[in-house]
Parts: sequence; structure tokens; C-alpha cells
Amino acid sequence: MLSKTCSLMASLPCSSPRVRGKPSMWPSVRKDWFGKNLLYGFGSLLLRPLRTLHGVGNLFGAARSMCNITNVASSLQIELVPCLQDNYAYLLHDVDTGTVGVVDPSEAVPVINALQRKNQNLTYILNTHHHYDHTGGNLELKARYGAKVIGSGKDKDRIPGIDIALHDGETWMFARHQVLVMETPGHTRGHVSYYFPGCGAVFTGDTLFSLSCGKLFEGNPEQMLSSLRKIMSLPDDTNIYCGHEYTLSNSKFALSIEPENEELQEYAAQVAHLRSKKQPTIPTTLKREKQCNPFLRTSSPEIRQNLRIPATASDAQALGVIRQAKDNF
Repeated sequence: MLSKTCSLMASLPCSSPRVRGKPSMWPSVRKDWFGKNLLYGFGSLLLRPLRTLHGVGNLFGAARSMCNITNVASSLQIELVPCLQDNYAYLLHDVDTGTVGVVDPSEAVPVINALQRKNQNLTYILNTHHHYDHTGGNLELKARYGAKVIGSGKDKDRIPGIDIALHDGETWMFARHQVLVMETPGHTRGHVSYYFPGCGAVFTGDTLFSLSCGKLFEGNPEQMLSSLRKIMSLPDDTNIYCGHEYTLSNSKFALSIEPENEELQEYAAQVAHLRSKKQPTIPTTLKREKQCNPFLRTSSPEIRQNLRIPATASDAQALGVIRQAKDNF
């Protein structure tokens, strides 16, 4: 179990355009996912500023203490807040405006403690999906701080205290940072991910974990594959902030079905080292997940051979087999 007395804050280089007035929305794009993938890809190129620091992409791969604070020139800071046994909530702090938000507060007390340490107020609560281990702190935090709750329009009846309902392809403004809403169903039917293109960060909840994906409670392999491909369309250096610290156990399954993957071997060793020191493995990067995550590697001949997936099987069929094998691992 991770200690709740400390949290990790990583400052991301982020300088979104100055925006005044009410939150802006992009109209939802009612096209097939190929068109939407183009939207996410081109949108990230247009919105992401040029990086002014060298080596930033390697910053998050280094071993870090749960109590260390990394200072990088930035107007947005992201802090990991351990909750329950293996959940992460994420505090978002815009340094320029003082705006603070939290992603997926499974319980209120660790978030309140983190806010009190820095004498901060809470303006927004962002939920990726309705499960209690991602929304359990909503009502207490809303009552204490007057924060607005944000979530999927498809799940507005299941998210406690929701105030702002967003849909796929829309953008919302967190202070001066543009946030693209991506519907990513499969784990639940109303799951969304929040992409901050100016910062190169995406909050994937229980859709994409490091070295795994969420269980298919309300969806099917086709939906999950489509959701993962949307996330895969983002730039390779995008930092993935997921809902749980599952990476060590995920690495054992991944190695069992793709043992000759050298990138996976190296990453699994790094993960084991970090967890032995009770350090987080999150954020991971999209590039690393493409290299190592079996659910993003459904065409791998080694995985298919080890799980006896026919070469003629579709990627969705392969994902279903991999998910079933993971559930039984």
C-alpha cells in the first residue's frame, strides 16, 4: 500500500493560449473513428507549444521519491495523491491563476490534506467514470470547497454532484489550458479521458493502465480497442496518468505472454525497482506503452502464438482473448 502522507508533484511544461470568458466548446465530430483520430492528431500538433526544455520527455522515467518535488518552468503542476489501496487522484494547479482541480478523487481526506498543506482551494472535480473508487470524494469535496463536478454527459445520472456534462470532441478550459474530452468506453459505457495537449498529458482513468487496460464491465473488445486506438493516436511523448498503481502485477502478465520483448523486460525491471522502494510508476508514456503493453500490441506474433490466437483473428478478437487471459492470470 502506498503511504498517504506524501505525494509526488511533477511540474509539466505547459503554456496554453490565454483565453477569456466562458469555456469554449468544439462541436462533437459525428464521423467514424478514423476521422476522429485525425482530429486528435492534428489538434495536438496545432495546440502543443514548442518545448523550451531539453530532456523533458525523460524526466518522468527517472526514479522518484513520493515526497520529492520536481521544479520545471511551467504554469500547470500535476500532483499524484494516493488514495484507498492503489488508486491515484491527481491535483491540477495552474500557477498563474491559482486554479486547482482534482481528477478522480476516490476519497476526500487525502485530497483535503494535500490542499491544506499548500493552503489551496478546490475549483473543479473531474471524473473519468462513475465507479465509486473514482467519485467517492465528490460530494464531500464539493460541499467543502464549492467545486464544480465535471464528467461525461452519457454518465450524468451516475456521477455524484455533476455540474458540467461534456461529450466527445468538446473542449473545456481549465484556467488557460485547453482540455479535449475523449469518449473512451469499454470499461464503462460513459468513460471519458481528458487530454491536455499543451502539456502533453492525458488522464485515462480505467481505460488505459500502464501495461494493461480496464476490465470490460460494460463494454466489449471492439469498444475497448476503438478507445485505445484513440489514445494511441496522440503523440508518443504524451504522459499517461491512469487511475491505479497496477503496473507491477501487469508486468508479470505481460512478460508471461511476450517474454522475448526486450523493451518490456527492461521496463518490468524498472517497475520492480520502483515498487520495491514504494515509488510510483505513473506517469508512463504512450511510446513506452506501445512498446510494452500487450493490449496495444494485439498484432504481436509472439503474443498470438502464446495465447493461440489465429493469425486470421481481428485485433478486437485478439484483445478479447488477451483480456480473458489477464482476468484469469
